[in-house]
Amino acid sequence: MKHLMTGLAAAATLAAGTATAQQSIVVGHSLSPQSHYGIGAQAFIDTLEELSGGEWTGEQAPAGQLGGERDMIEGLQIGSLDVVVTSTGPLGNFVPEVYVLDLPFLFRDYDHARGVLDGEIGQELLDRIGENELVGLAWTENGFRHVTNSQRAVTTPEDLEGLKLRTMENRVHMEAFSDLGAAPTPMAFPELFTALQQGVVDGQENPITVISASKFWEVQDHVSLTGHVYSPAVVLASPILFDGLSEEEKGWFQEAADASAAATRAEVNRLEAEGVALLRENGMEVITDIDKAPFAEKAEASYAIYTDEYGTDMVDRIKAFE
Repeated sequence: MKHLMTGLAAAATLAAGTATAQQSIVVGHSLSPQSHYGIGAQAFIDTLEELSGGEWTGEQAPAGQLGGERDMIEGLQIGSLDVVVTSTGPLGNFVPEVYVLDLPFLFRDYDHARGVLDGEIGQELLDRIGENELVGLAWTENGFRHVTNSQRAVTTPEDLEGLKLRTMENRVHMEAFSDLGAAPTPMAFPELFTALQQGVVDGQENPITVISASKFWEVQDHVSLTGHVYSPAVVLASPILFDGLSEEEKGWFQEAADASAAATRAEVNRLEAEGVALLRENGMEVITDIDKAPFAEKAEASYAIYTDEYGTDMVDRIKAFE
């Protein structure tokens, strides 16, 4: 949504004979301004302001101020929000094809995941997002997801048995954790810290980036580096905003999204390098030596949610990517 500048500044602009008044956007996301999302959102805003010569400005709406991620995606579709940085967790409810990215143990490492998303496959999925009343601008990321909980160390699938784990509102994640013996409990991220604090759920699963930014060490004792799912994120825009832009403005928004993704990934790299020490410094028991094969074997049944509908072609292409 375009928000026209008002008051003395607008009057001065018009008096100077400038045809276009300054316009401002809001970039919504679910984490703190200091998080990797916050850094990416600010990079988007700064790049857009620079490219437009100040014609476009922006501000963040962090920490779920505009609702959970599903709420924000719906806001983009109806034009009440401008730009959102979101995980893909709830996106599958709108664009089921992106569920492929949530399949457990699909990506080998960061180079594999980023290469897939920056290439032909990633663009195909962005195009599919664009067919669902959303504009997919760029793939960014959270990182590989790990399990935390307040009950016990998790080193084998059997250790997950009966644990109430908050998951995203994502069918693949829920099915995978059911197969692993946990009790998946979907809820919006803004509700999670309080739910952990009050014992509504025993644990949750997120990348080190999110665990650190959210200070989950205040309500969780154990973290196991299962790396069970690579968690991408995506920069989305409202088609109601985007379709009203000139071609030059669309180029600015695209470059801003690319800058946002680069800044976020750089912060993920930093947090991944420093994160384990940070978690331990804050009292968490961190299990790093995990045999992932038993987890992958039990979770593989969840692939059917995607492959029964769309076949195995996309999965095979991602696994074969070098």
